[in-house]
This record gives sequence, C-alpha cells and structure tokens, in this order.
Amino acid sequence: MNETRPSARARDESTAWTLVFTAWLIATASALGALFFSEIMQLPPCSLCWYQRILMFPLVLILPIGLFPFDWKVVRYALPLAMIGWLFAVFHMLLVAGVIPEKMEPCVQGVPCSEKVLDWFGFVTIPLLSVGAFSAIIALLILAHFRGSE
Repeated sequence: MNETRPSARARDESTAWTLVFTAWLIATASALGALFFSEIMQLPPCSLCWYQRILMFPLVLILPIGLFPFDWKVVRYALPLAMIGWLFAVFHMLLVAGVIPEKMEPCVQGVPCSEKVLDWFGFVTIPLLSVGAFSAIIALLILAHFRGSE
C-alpha cells in the first residue's frame, strides 16, 4: 500500500521552519516593544539598550529572509547576533540588579544604565525582558539547527 506520508526530511524542514518563524515573531515583538517604550512611553534608552536594539532589529529582517524559501543557513547569520545581544542583556540585567558595581557602568552620558526605568511586579525590568527574548531566540535557533541541519 502506498501511503502519502511526508518524508522525515520534509517533517524536519517543516519543524525547523516553524522554530525560525517563532524566533522571528519574538524578535518582531521585542523590536516593537522597544519602540513602544521609547516612542509611546517616552522612556529614553541608555547606551546598553541601544546596543541590544542594534543586535535585535536586524533579526526582524534576517529571519524572514531565511524563511521564504527556507534556508537552513539562516541560523548561521542570526545566531551570532542573538548571542552577542544576550551577552549585552545579561550584563545590563546584572548592572541593574546591583551585581556589577556601578563603577563598571559603560553609560557616561544620558540615561544611567543602572537605573530602573521600568519595574513590573517588583522584578521585571527592561533588561530582564531583553534577556528573555534573546534567550528564547537562541534556544529556537539552536533547536532549528539540530532539527534540520544538512
């Protein structure tokens, strides 16, 4: 009997596509959130926030380019940006939490990087949101890589 089941390769590609698409949704929501905080809520971004934006915003363009048609190599281009952004976000989160001393603060002009400009539920800060977004994107891209690498 000839069944019309998709091949394992097609299923893996479909799963990898879905993972990369989800990473794109998170990157887009993060970029829109950053713009909402600065343009609508009028919260000025600090220097570390700018570096994180510089690394997040290109993901909004790079990830969908790798989706249509699906290109396994999109992970190679997006993952380094997400990992460097994650490092900046973790450093920023530790600075806001007081783990890193203020004398190591990279912000010398404008808004201080150690200042909590947003504090939801007593612990959710903008750097924590950034760490969460970059972490999710990294996890999804790594899963997509192992799910569908050639």
